[in-house]
Order: sequence, then structure tokens, then C-alpha cells
Amino acid sequence: MQINRSVVLITGASSGIGRACADHLSMKGFKVYRASRSFTATDSADDATLHMDVNLDDSVNDCILRVAEMEGRIDVIVNCAGYGLAGAVEETSIEEMKAQFETNLFGTLRVCRAALPLMRRQGSGLIVNVSSIGGLISLPFQGLYCASKFALEAATEALRMEVAPFGVRIVLIEPGDFNTPFTAHRRRAVRSGEQTAYRERFEKALAAMERDESSGRAPLAIAHLLERIINQPSPKCRYVTGAWHERAAIILKALLPCKFYERLLMKHYQGG
Repeated sequence: MQINRSVVLITGASSGIGRACADHLSMKGFKVYRASRSFTATDSADDATLHMDVNLDDSVNDCILRVAEMEGRIDVIVNCAGYGLAGAVEETSIEEMKAQFETNLFGTLRVCRAALPLMRRQGSGLIVNVSSIGGLISLPFQGLYCASKFALEAATEALRMEVAPFGVRIVLIEPGDFNTPFTAHRRRAVRSGEQTAYRERFEKALAAMERDESSGRAPLAIAHLLERIINQPSPKCRYVTGAWHERAAIILKALLPCKFYERLLMKHYQGG
């Protein structure tokens, strides 16, 4: 099988990074299946467009089975499904926290668990989990989003070692700020709209987040990176992609005393 005819399943493919990756790989000749919970039954009349809710076991299992039955294999899974949650940790309810983890962490792992038996039988496969630079450094008023990505990083590192003997490769992509519908779809913790002790600082931080994202690059850059990863026989564990200052923040976190590093971040997010 030629690499450009590999069977690829992409979750969260209705918009943003997932859509950009699906469009690009399709153009390059890959057999791409697009999955999203926003796709309707009408959309799914097209065999390559699948309704998948990563929060539901049956939905995920049915989609994996459907692709496997049609193609006999799945070569690449790209986990893009997820959303952002903004709010002070204190003002984020446990229910909102659980929902964030349900999609960003458990949803991704649900897809991995459903696909791995097939990939182990094949003796090959690649799973790409789209994390975030926020999975390496935590940001004010994005604590629960970052926590879900920190957890995904840990689980992916372990999974990578566990499945390597079966010929399955696991990779993390860690984007910084990109101009996608992720910004418009970000959820706010319910209490963040109230007049609380955090309100003024939260609004400044959220404005800075949205400004950075709206001025970010188009997600096609991530699609090109994904193509390069697929074509590498031994890809690295993680690939950071973002502006120079975002990559520098990761290095500074390791080098600077905590209080100085936090001052830098707060200066950026508070406009000081």
C-alpha cells in the first residue's frame, strides 16, 4: 500500500484544525474519513462523513467498526475533537470540569481504545492526539482546559510506550494560537459572567486570548505538519507548533524561577 492511500480517520473534522487536516490529506490522495458529532444523518449518507460523539462509547465504536468494515484497516487516527473552557478555577463548577475532561481527555482515549485492537491485529498504525501548548504550560483562566491537555499528554506518553511493541506509533501535536472557530466555540464557566472578585481580570485575560488566536496562523500549517508526521517511519513523541514567543514560553518555564515566570504570563494576559 502506498502511503498516500492510507486510510485516515479524523475526529472533530467539521471545522478548525480537524477540517483543515481532512481537506489537505484528501487533496494529497489519502482516503479520509471525517467524523464529528455536528455531522447529521444527512451528512453521514456520504460514507466518508461520519456522525461520531466522542463522549459516547457506542458512537465511537460504531464509527471505528464502520470504517474497518469498509476499508479492512485504519492506518491513521487523528484526534482533533475538543473545546475550550474559560473561567477561574474557583468559579468553574465540578460539572463543567467533568464535561471538559469528558471530551478533551476521555473522548480522545475512547477513540484510541476503540481503534487499538484493530491496529494491533494489523501490526501497524499511527494515532495523532492533538493537544496544545496549554498541555505544557498552564494559563490563567484556562486552568481546566490546560488540565485536560496536561492529562492527555501524560496518558499519551504512557500509551506510546505500551503499544510500541505492536508496531503502533503514538504522537502528540501541540499547537499554539491558530485562527480557527475554536475561539468562537469556547465556553465560559457560568459564574464567570457574574460580578465576582475575578470578573475584571478574567475579561482582560479572555480578550488577550481571543486577540492572540485571531492573529494566529491558519490551521493549514498543522495539516502540513500532520502530513510530514504520517510520512515519517519513526516520528517523535511531540511536535510543538506555534509562534516563536509561544515556544519560548515553554523554555522559560523550565529556566526561570516560578514567580518571575508567572509575572511574565500575567503581564501578557492582564495587559500590563
